[in-house]
Amino acid sequence: MGDRSVEALTLGNIGVLFQSTNRPTQAITNLKQSLQISLEMRRSLQRENRQKFLQEKDVYATALVDVLINQKKYAQAFEWVNLFTTADLADYTRLINAKVTNPEAQKALDNWSKKNQQLESLRQQLQEKFSEALTQQIRQLEARVYSEAENISRRFPEVAELFETTPADIKNLTSSIPAGTVVVQPVLLTNVINMPNNVAIFIFTKGQLSVIKKSINTTEFNKLITDYLKQVQNDGDADFTETGDKLYDILIRPIEDKIQALSPKELSIIATGQLRHLPFETLYDSKTGQFLIEKYPVNYLTRISNNSLKSPNVQNAIPRKPQAVLAFGNPVPRDPQNLPGAEAEVRQIKEILPDSEVYIHNEATLEKFRSQALRFDFLHLATHGCFQTEDCKKVDLKNNRLLFADNPLDIANAALLGLQGTQLITLSACQTAVVTNFNSVGIAGVAYIFERAGAKAVMASLWAVDDEATQQLMVDFYQNLKQGMTKGEALQQAKLKLIKDHRHPYYWSPFVLIGDAR
Repeated sequence: MGDRSVEALTLGNIGVLFQSTNRPTQAITNLKQSLQISLEMRRSLQRENRQKFLQEKDVYATALVDVLINQKKYAQAFEWVNLFTTADLADYTRLINAKVTNPEAQKALDNWSKKNQQLESLRQQLQEKFSEALTQQIRQLEARVYSEAENISRRFPEVAELFETTPADIKNLTSSIPAGTVVVQPVLLTNVINMPNNVAIFIFTKGQLSVIKKSINTTEFNKLITDYLKQVQNDGDADFTETGDKLYDILIRPIEDKIQALSPKELSIIATGQLRHLPFETLYDSKTGQFLIEKYPVNYLTRISNNSLKSPNVQNAIPRKPQAVLAFGNPVPRDPQNLPGAEAEVRQIKEILPDSEVYIHNEATLEKFRSQALRFDFLHLATHGCFQTEDCKKVDLKNNRLLFADNPLDIANAALLGLQGTQLITLSACQTAVVTNFNSVGIAGVAYIFERAGAKAVMASLWAVDDEATQQLMVDFYQNLKQGMTKGEALQQAKLKLIKDHRHPYYWSPFVLIGDAR
């Protein structure tokens, strides 16, 4: 009949039938055929429709991953886990010299490439001699180039396809894992017809990949996650150790021997779905009386983190101030937006790293951030952020905005900032890594947008943070960096200091490091 949708559905059902009757070879063949058809059909869809389309086929992807793991085809299983989700983030570098079949889309891409070449030429000039005027020119052209890339990817499905995860991307991510780093990706395998529910925990280093499956009761597991997120955000709730221990038994205990055998200097988590909000470092091991962060430095990776893990291109690097931070704090020093702790925080950064530049009150402008950011490896924004679908009336800030003294930054435009070469941007504000939405597009978290803008790593908070505890954690973090620690170690040690003060996770766990922890 030529009805590809029904063909995919039928093949998927046949695959599930073979799986449930223990015929794995036939199950894999039919499920792969079903999913390949779905991926082909998705090529004709515009970006805003791609995620929903895949979610409707998710049952077959889950079934395929499950049967591949059972057959110990771990690399294939990991590939399908990542293939069958749309990219959360667009990587504009993929458009450079890209070729597509649609002539209109190709013409738009060619025109875009010319403007991008102009931008690179200006950046080259800036390396030879820094000037504020040239910086402004670069910023204006950057905004046009990145905005145009975004528009092209939304207009043409062929261009949206360039942003999707490919087998090559997955190989790049696994091959770019730094030495001494162990990566863990838990994946929920639920809602498979006639099959038990499991969490599959992928664990890999640069040359190894293995998977452990743990059976779960989905209803109970979802309740554990919901309860735990409430407990760690409430400093009066002492039940977090009991709930955290149960989650530790599900997510960490099954792979603990493998982690210990690899003796990691850094534990990197790729968290997807509902696990994205979980501060893994707070999970509690009742057998040793330790939080996970007490055993290892913990950071998080996205599927485009292979960009941030790549070695920097030293030849094309703009001269920057070493051991210096560009810091902005308390831009509006009056209620309800006053943040005295944030102001003290950035002043102390200047004391720790004297070459830093600090802007507070009416000097903490977005314009100043745009013009100065290229000169610093470390950027620090100690200001209010409203990252939700509704306005934040409590602090008089519109939704999806980051507060500056002159104009708030619309987070939708944050990805358009050129932050290539930035080692770390710290968002010392409220709820910067929680899920947010704008223009009907789900974004995995505001922090991820800055990684997309080119930052090697982002430090951001999962929930509204205590002003005094944040100040202490940030000051300790920068002191640790000054002493030569990696970003991951510096954050771990700053958190351990608060833990020793018998602080509830509410105070030390919301800040997470996303991207390169070196």
